[in-house]
Amino acid sequence: MSASKTGKVPAIDRAFAALELLADSKGGLSVSEIARRLKLPKSSTHLIITTLEDHGYLWKDLSSHKYFVGLKLSHLAQVTLEGLELRERAKGFLKDLATKIGLTVHLAILEGSEAVLIEKIQAPGIVKLDTWVGQRMHLNCTAVGKALLAFLSEEEFERTLHGRRLIKHNHYTISSIPELRDEMKKVKAAGYALDNEEEEVGVRCLGAPIFDHTGRVAAAISVAGTTVQLPWDQTEKVAEIVRDTARKISWTLGYGIKTDRRQT
Repeated sequence: MSASKTGKVPAIDRAFAALELLADSKGGLSVSEIARRLKLPKSSTHLIITTLEDHGYLWKDLSSHKYFVGLKLSHLAQVTLEGLELRERAKGFLKDLATKIGLTVHLAILEGSEAVLIEKIQAPGIVKLDTWVGQRMHLNCTAVGKALLAFLSEEEFERTLHGRRLIKHNHYTISSIPELRDEMKKVKAAGYALDNEEEEVGVRCLGAPIFDHTGRVAAAISVAGTTVQLPWDQTEKVAEIVRDTARKISWTLGYGIKTDRRQT
């Protein structure tokens, strides 16, 4: 059956099959062994394996010519587990925040050059926002994105945005690196980030960073609502509540007041 009818990509199916096979193999496997066990042509198997190797998901023992699962898979698993643990630790605080201010609350982590929502708490009785767990969001125009980006080191900032084009949603959106750098200085000074209709006209968000025990930014939280639900004259008051919630979550990760990076 063709890929168009099944909705699957055969090469990706084969790549995952190879990864699972190697994950179950304690002593590694050669390309010939992988091809034989998966009943695939050796030529296409070689292409799949070398592609996975190039991306760090496999490594090759030069003496035996056998392949093993690489550390990148371990890294992905670790990130996933850390994200799940963080979500569980933060959930009670997020629910309290949503109840206290009556706005939708988000929790996001940095993945590559995007913020990824790992939790959403919808406050009862308000206009529902079209966001969801797993959604990827731009860093330059969202409150969680800015909060994550602003507290990276200069090297991390450069690596995260290298070669990336900043998406412009409307005339409020920051769409140049110099403007974004200026915005990051404001975020660090204030301790919170503002999305003032920059991603979607009529929607305003406030976000704050969460730090881990090493002082590195681990995640960000935000509250979001319409400009009516979150009027401009209430932003400072709401921002302090959001910052306080972020600090409490940071403490559960071992982050101490004395190492608060906003004071450096």
